[in-house]
Amino acid sequence: MKTLALAAALAVTLPLSSQAQTAAPALQGDPVTAETLVGRAEMIRLADTLDAAVDAKDWVLARSLFTDQIDVDFTSLVGGEPASIPADGLIAGWSANLTAEKESFHLRGNHRITFTGPDSAVMLSHGYAWNRMERGALVENGGNPLWEVWGSYEHRFVRVDGVWKINAMTFTATAERGSSFVRDTPGS
Repeated sequence: MKTLALAAALAVTLPLSSQAQTAAPALQGDPVTAETLVGRAEMIRLADTLDAAVDAKDWVLARSLFTDQIDVDFTSLVGGEPASIPADGLIAGWSANLTAEKESFHLRGNHRITFTGPDSAVMLSHGYAWNRMERGALVENGGNPLWEVWGSYEHRFVRVDGVWKINAMTFTATAERGSSFVRDTPGS
């Protein structure tokens, strides 16, 4: 443990070579400051909280993470066109589909955040969602209770009265498998 602490201390205190100093800003993107570190941590926390709230069906918590109006694009899954809708409408749609009968598990990682202004940012991440509904196992419903999807997310954030909120969300599916019945049928 002492060796790890010593290595970390040396890494912080040793100067970078001139080549590393030149390359570091290009690799890091936005300058690393206390404010950007806190902002990044908060945006990742919000996205993770959204996944956990949806899986727990805590719609009040999920709604609290958004601005009142949100730009959404789930066209890679459901077709249609991207839209600007009230966040209450988004939550109503999710809660109608993900009822107690339908279990879900969302997982996100590889967060990449770029600040687009002092009070705005974009976060790209990879995502996975698992849905299970026992009725899908019935032969007449396809015989499979599972549906899974992989893809990438783009969340846009704005700071409103000092608090970061999600104001846009796009999911681009790259692969899916399982029961379309489970994907398309609201739970009861």
